[in-house]
Amino acid sequence: MNLTLHLTENCNMDCAYCVHEKKEVRMTEAVVDAAVDLAFSTGKTAGLCFFGGEPLLESGLIYRAIRRCMLKTIETGKPALYKMTTNGTLLTERFLENAHAVRMGIGLSFEGIAQDACRRFKDGSGSFSTVEEKAKMLLKSMPDSYAMMTIAPQALPQYAESVKYLRALGFHRITSTIAYGKRVHWTDADLELLKAQMQEIGEFYEAEFLRGKPFFFSPFDSKIRDFIRGFNPSERCHLGFRQMPVAPDGSLYACTQFIGDQDYKLGDVFRGIDRERQQQLAMRAATPESCKECALRTRCTNSCGCMNRLETGNENNVSPLQCNYERMTIAMADEIADRLFAADEDAFRKRFAADVPEKNA
Repeated sequence: MNLTLHLTENCNMDCAYCVHEKKEVRMTEAVVDAAVDLAFSTGKTAGLCFFGGEPLLESGLIYRAIRRCMLKTIETGKPALYKMTTNGTLLTERFLENAHAVRMGIGLSFEGIAQDACRRFKDGSGSFSTVEEKAKMLLKSMPDSYAMMTIAPQALPQYAESVKYLRALGFHRITSTIAYGKRVHWTDADLELLKAQMQEIGEFYEAEFLRGKPFFFSPFDSKIRDFIRGFNPSERCHLGFRQMPVAPDGSLYACTQFIGDQDYKLGDVFRGIDRERQQQLAMRAATPESCKECALRTRCTNSCGCMNRLETGNENNVSPLQCNYERMTIAMADEIADRLFAADEDAFRKRFAADVPEKNA
């Protein structure tokens, strides 16, 4: 079973787009222990993702969870898999040594040279120089770590250069999404600038591919891979199944944006999952009515309940912003894929690991 442990509701930063209220609330050791036991209760592996707030504010709980997992692995024979999303400011060499030893996957929230546009400390000071040094430390110890960008309108002018910077820094994997929620306000002019920046990123993405140095950039890679493999992105939204969040008090919810909403509570780590309730919620995850006639409905993240709720307040309603962004990204990804396939078919096949029809077939 895969669980995301929200170790704390507190954070040492105040990002401009963050919609979560910072609170002095932390997970107890009893909840951590019970969550580990629950993760091992079903499935062939136990997966834990450490999250927050900023999870490294509670690094002691992370160490505790790992120690308990090691004991449970000996007891059950099941391996434990670890991930963490962090702002990076509290990373230490000691923590990275331990993370490397258990093969923890680390996602670093870092917007590159656009970092200070939105991602600042609570006192208003910029975080770029701090996170840059931590990123270098991270990549030296764990080179497969990935950068996670959240692009708000304030960061748009430096979006493309930030991707190039992160690539030059040594990241082979970069995930990126635009910022959603009540603290973000997109205009038509912003969307035009977003399109221009993504086109520049696309040119860089293609150039790196053609010189034999491809890198993963989620907006393009996911659309290309999913189309080739015939995969519907909506299938990723396994509400209450794939990756269940655990609130600091031990409550289980269908997804991150639903934490605190009793209608989406699925039990707790002490008594387990309400399977009947889980099945009821799963039946509600479907393509929204407004998207059913769209030709791109099977290539879009329209059924992501978390994203829809964050932007519209309703898991079944897709925002115009999301719709515009998805259409833009799909079109660009398709154009890039066509050019790369025509330029080097063998490299394209190898890169995207899919069965692509032969030329002139």
